[in-house]
Amino acid sequence: MHEARVLVVDDSAAMRALFSDILDQTKNVVVVGAAANAADARERIADLKPNVITLDVEMPGMSGIEFLEEIMGSNPLPVVMLSSLTQAGTETSLKAFELGAVECFPKPLKATPEQFAKTVGKLGKIVLAAANSNVRDRSKQQAKREAAAAEAAKFTWNGRFVAFSASMGGIDALTTILSEWPDECPPTVICLQAEPMLAETFIKRLDTDLGCSVKIARDGAALAQGTIHIAADPDRHVVIEPGQPPKIRLMEREPVEGSRPSANLLYGSIARAGIPAVGALLTGMGNDGAKGLKLLHDSGMDTIVQDPKSALVSEAPSAAIEIGAAGRQIALDDLGAAVIGLCNQS
Repeated sequence: MHEARVLVVDDSAAMRALFSDILDQTKNVVVVGAAANAADARERIADLKPNVITLDVEMPGMSGIEFLEEIMGSNPLPVVMLSSLTQAGTETSLKAFELGAVECFPKPLKATPEQFAKTVGKLGKIVLAAANSNVRDRSKQQAKREAAAAEAAKFTWNGRFVAFSASMGGIDALTTILSEWPDECPPTVICLQAEPMLAETFIKRLDTDLGCSVKIARDGAALAQGTIHIAADPDRHVVIEPGQPPKIRLMEREPVEGSRPSANLLYGSIARAGIPAVGALLTGMGNDGAKGLKLLHDSGMDTIVQDPKSALVSEAPSAAIEIGAAGRQIALDDLGAAVIGLCNQS
């Protein structure tokens, strides 16, 4: 993992100073400079050669979103967007992910000074992961998605369920994969580490855009064909209870190795229940999901790990591969079609 050389871009002098101070306290993170607007940032990028940028969404003149689009179109760099936790803010965050932002970090504007420092302290880890991320070329995605959609129209479910897990970079990866999901898709459960308000907006967006139904995971919900359940509640774990059909159970218990909801618990519950399933671990920080996916693999189920080279953040996929949890390693652009192929009767 190489050092993060970060440029902080924010129109507020106080915010620039605060974020710079916090980031400077993070091991292997160096703030090389700060900028008040897009024009200033453009010059500093050329002079200072940062390998990651934190970018405020709301700036005078060219907005953060407009500048993000410019960066990704001319000189792609890992960008962490800073946004307020509002409904409008979450919609803007989804737009940022579409344009290629690595992560969208919520500014805790109404927190106490202690809470603010604790929350923003997470930013250092995110920036370091972003500096070591894989920013991908999106220019050839549309034709590939259209071809996959044509294949999805021929889908006939063979009885296998699907479980995904993802954290940092997960919204982008899931958007790519689920754009290929057939209307009558296999019952799908997703463990997603994301800000709850952002996850809720993401779920609503998917439910509007996709032919299948996309819902927030609810306790007792039956797994049925044509429905995707996304669990992102930071206070509850998600597991699968066997039955005809299997059901979702949400559990209030302590985080497992720092994660809640825990992908390890999700995959492990499927393995123990012997439910026919395909498990796929996607981009993310840390190693959550690796041990659970290994249990699924050892129980004879098909397991897929996103090829670390195609993962925005490769830590979680690499951890799963290292312990032998990956039945197959597949690049993001081919992963959705591979999972659907394993669930297709033909």
